[in-house]
Amino acid sequence: MLSVSDVDIASMRDQVFFEGPEQSRRLSRFWLLLILSAVIASAGVVGDSTATVIGAMIVAPLMTPILGTMLAVVLADRANLLRSIFLVVTGAAAVIALAWLLGQLVPYPIVASTNAQVAARVSPRLVDLVAALATGAVGSVALARSDISDTLPGVAIAISLVPPLAVVGITLESGKPGQALGALLLFVTNVTAILASGIIVMFLYRVYARAPRPGGEVHYFRRSGAIFAIATLVLIVAIPLAITSTTVANTSVEESQVQSVADKWAKAAGWSIVTVSPNATGMLVRATGPLPEPSTNELRKALDAKGLKDKTIEVELVPGRVVELHGH
Repeated sequence: MLSVSDVDIASMRDQVFFEGPEQSRRLSRFWLLLILSAVIASAGVVGDSTATVIGAMIVAPLMTPILGTMLAVVLADRANLLRSIFLVVTGAAAVIALAWLLGQLVPYPIVASTNAQVAARVSPRLVDLVAALATGAVGSVALARSDISDTLPGVAIAISLVPPLAVVGITLESGKPGQALGALLLFVTNVTAILASGIIVMFLYRVYARAPRPGGEVHYFRRSGAIFAIATLVLIVAIPLAITSTTVANTSVEESQVQSVADKWAKAAGWSIVTVSPNATGMLVRATGPLPEPSTNELRKALDAKGLKDKTIEVELVPGRVVELHGH
């Protein structure tokens, strides 16, 4: 049976709690790394650089107070629970504020339609929750077992914490509150998943059995209420994730159907389809080819025959011609 010793518990507390004689040094390190990771993540998002964003993930220290919150719930340690929650909330707010300020330096909006880093974080789906649950479990096992703690850098990369917050601040500054809300949902999803899967791992390791009994100067609480709150939060975040997943799936199916019909229509006229993408009204089809332009009425008929009668399609035709430049 999985279990931990008192020595293991002491080691776990030392890794994730901000207490004891080293408290000031740990807090200063946390805020220093958080500010630097926020700047790196914001720069990576603005520059649309995946490598830079990954660097911010590795530097970001937010995983520590999140795991601290989880461990405090299992140990029913009220003081460390409040301290860890405070660091998560204020740390998240600080990253958003810094990203917003850095967004002021960019003369153009950073939005999902023009930036892959933003687009990847504003429409979280159920699969993101599943991935976060698995990643949170790995992080918790690494916390409980020192022999696999070297996996933590990989956990930091797999679980995205600071980059979504940077996207929140940047998209707010760009006037896109809807996208900011989506990125915030991704962050909340990841935090909730870490707490939920972490608590399960800690119970499998019977960490709760090592929790000190009430008494003395330490204040404890009933962990059942906190666990219920976390479970409820998982269900709450799952609802919008499920809606987004369904919407994305439906859009992908319709996009594939429109692509198939448009390809046949364009090929018959000697044209080719450049892109098929969703837009504000339905789908946008971009096509290019030689004059004369193909009949869009024929495309509409073909779409209707495919069962897409209620779908609004915007067609962008780009006539092209070949010019032969002779040498001297």
